Amino acid sequence: MNFLAGNFFTIAEQLITPNFLHLSTKGHQRISEWFASKDWDIFPFQQEVWDAFLSGKNGLLNAPTGSGKTFALWMPNLIKWINKHPDNYQETTKNGLKVLWITPLRALAKDIQKALQQSVDEMDIPWEIGRRTGDVSQSIKQKQNRKMPEVLITTPESVHILFAQKNYERHFKNLDAVIVDEWHELLGSKRGIQTELALSRLRGLRPDLAVWGISATIGNLDEALDVLTGPEPQKNRKIIKANVKKNIKAESILPDEMENFPWHGHLGLKLLPKILPIIEKSRSTLIFTNTRAQSEIWFQNLLEANPDLAGTIAIHHGSLDRKVRDWVEASLHDGILKAVVCTSSLDLGVDFTPVETVIQIGSPKGVARFMQRAGRSGHQPGSTSSIYFVPTHALELVEAAALRSAIEVSEEEMESRDPILKPYDVLIQYLVTLAVSDGFLPDEIFEEVKNTFAYQTLSQKEWKQILQFITSGGKSLSSYNEYSKVEMDEDGLHKVTSRKIARRHRMSIGTISSDAMLRVKYMSGKSLGSVEEWFIAQLNTGDTFWFAGRNLELVKIKDMTVYVRRAKGASSIVPAYMGGRMSLSSNMTHILRKKMHQAVAGNAEDIELKTLEPLFSIQRDWSILPDENQFLIEKSFSREGCHVFFFPFEGRYVHEGMSALIAHRISEMTPITFSIAMNDYGFELLSDKDIPIKEALGNDLFSSKNLVEDIMASINSAELAKRRFREICQIAGLVFQGFPGQAKTNRHLQMSSGLFFEVFMEYEPDHLLLQQAFDEVLSYQLDEVRLSKALKKISEQDIIFKETERFTPYAFPIMVDRLREKLSSEKLIDRIKKMQVQLEKHVK
Repeated sequence: MNFLAGNFFTIAEQLITPNFLHLSTKGHQRISEWFASKDWDIFPFQQEVWDAFLSGKNGLLNAPTGSGKTFALWMPNLIKWINKHPDNYQETTKNGLKVLWITPLRALAKDIQKALQQSVDEMDIPWEIGRRTGDVSQSIKQKQNRKMPEVLITTPESVHILFAQKNYERHFKNLDAVIVDEWHELLGSKRGIQTELALSRLRGLRPDLAVWGISATIGNLDEALDVLTGPEPQKNRKIIKANVKKNIKAESILPDEMENFPWHGHLGLKLLPKILPIIEKSRSTLIFTNTRAQSEIWFQNLLEANPDLAGTIAIHHGSLDRKVRDWVEASLHDGILKAVVCTSSLDLGVDFTPVETVIQIGSPKGVARFMQRAGRSGHQPGSTSSIYFVPTHALELVEAAALRSAIEVSEEEMESRDPILKPYDVLIQYLVTLAVSDGFLPDEIFEEVKNTFAYQTLSQKEWKQILQFITSGGKSLSSYNEYSKVEMDEDGLHKVTSRKIARRHRMSIGTISSDAMLRVKYMSGKSLGSVEEWFIAQLNTGDTFWFAGRNLELVKIKDMTVYVRRAKGASSIVPAYMGGRMSLSSNMTHILRKKMHQAVAGNAEDIELKTLEPLFSIQRDWSILPDENQFLIEKSFSREGCHVFFFPFEGRYVHEGMSALIAHRISEMTPITFSIAMNDYGFELLSDKDIPIKEALGNDLFSSKNLVEDIMASINSAELAKRRFREICQIAGLVFQGFPGQAKTNRHLQMSSGLFFEVFMEYEPDHLLLQQAFDEVLSYQLDEVRLSKALKKISEQDIIFKETERFTPYAFPIMVDRLREKLSSEKLIDRIKKMQVQLEKHVK
């Protein structure tokens, strides 16, 4: 794995550079010799990291994929070790765990293990590089429990599982450093909170512990460092940016003929003939889709279009069996596969050197994700990453132009990852984890927890409520012994003494929650992966569906397993997964409006915008083409009733909350009911009555006043909170998903969590977990902060109201998205074609 090929400057030049410390030590000399033996240069940012690390600083390294960031944080550990043992570093063995390397991906762990082990072997340093993830065998884990390797590469969940062992502190008594890889992926998630809590405990055990993160570029690097290191003095930490420009060549696949009235999802597969030559000329290609269902559809269509690809094309997503994914990853490494259709399962920094080209199907909805995926090709310093953008919707071509512009100024346009604050469910799980092992003293752990970014505002009152919850079940559950999980002895030590509770808890550690999954197996026993229960519930025995790139017939369902056999012919049913479509990031909406301004001004130079000019021309003629400082509202009538379309261009998540809010405020003026539809560019309100939009605009329709109250009144907030509560229940340990092979059904879990929700609502409405559920609805599902900013922006724009005779090119795709919910695919396509024909008659 040639992480470091490049020609920045030579080793000899660096050895006389006065700006760096530690250059004359034996450790640095040995590492420099090893680099020279590989014909590698040490990059300036790597040397800067080594200097900061060896000076006792903690920090965050910001570096692009394939730039040598792994060795930037690996080598100072070796330098430090050699300096400490200059005469016998090649003989000293059984040193205990020295470096803990935390990564969000198991596949990434394998890559890192291989690179680190190769380096110490070649330097004759007798260190063992171990890996501890969900796919590592129990025998290896038991060996590690007896004697830890010098380096352990693991995931946040696996660190907490180690904390759940008796006498777990012994594993970390020699620990010198923790490296958190791909920190930007963990930040802003509950897995990131797990990492914060793990670091708080490790710092409690090892106060001088070095903590470093590795991150791709994000918009809030300073805050990312704060979250990683906690409230540490600024002088003790540092952000180091690799001054390595990643060359990205982005090109859009353009249709020969552009529809004037586009709709989501229809365009992509029409461009398949243009994609086949790209795959053919490339050594190896990654084809990224945004959903698992989309990856199955594209894999199927690629094989049908070119049967010669059979055997050289594969599929990779998170629901496939681990063995299937391992085979795909190994085959990519070895250059066996011509193409892989994948999802975000291959987003992160696994090194696939043979990959020359990336194809992105549909908009990735964010600059960071686009650059991350582009970086899967040309995975070496100095190489050019090549990515092709395939629109699935005509207006996505505007996003393509915006993304290409953003690449040029990537730092300014990169999205932020906002940290999560005070998720009580994760803290509850963590405390029970400590209680399952050796127990904990509340005062000691409270101070550690308060030193994390996430829980810095945790009050004594909240802490006492949490302790009461894990020891007695709280006010509502105190009568039920099974919720009194943790006992307190006379010294105040909080500990789990029940073996049953301890076993169930160890099986439940983690924060990744999904709908109940059913294993898919052939009758012969070979596993293919898993699908969500709700999808299988729609099928009958004998029905066929497409999964793992195969057409399968449902034979039977038994013990949470779907047994299948290969089926002949084609199947149009593809498993869909809860989660739906992604939404435009806030940065993407900003640069999207910039591009649309160029279209309005008529000075667009991008080929994508020029391709869309006929569509823009119709929009101008029938309504207006809104500029950056304009907010467009269109009103029209059809046989269905009165349609009002709003175009904030803020992404579908913001539009979900805004549409409900506007509908509520109008209904407060006059009794009226609505159907609502939305996409990333706008939303529609439909009613069988005339919608009094002009009157509503005069009544502060877009005001931020009483925003939270109006949002909660505009939606079924209790129902949305109940859905969020199910995940919270699982993480907090209120419901148990079952032991392997005995998983609980989706319906059972819903009923259990729903019952707790009703009990708390009635008897303990101030319960912390209940508060968290409602907060998460506002923060994540409705994105209340972005919604507030969007309303403020609208209040500063010119509101343009247009009554149109027919649906405009901007309105048409939103209306189609509403019809999609009501009609089958065949009926929808027929309906759309008729509507397009009628609209085209009016085009000049």
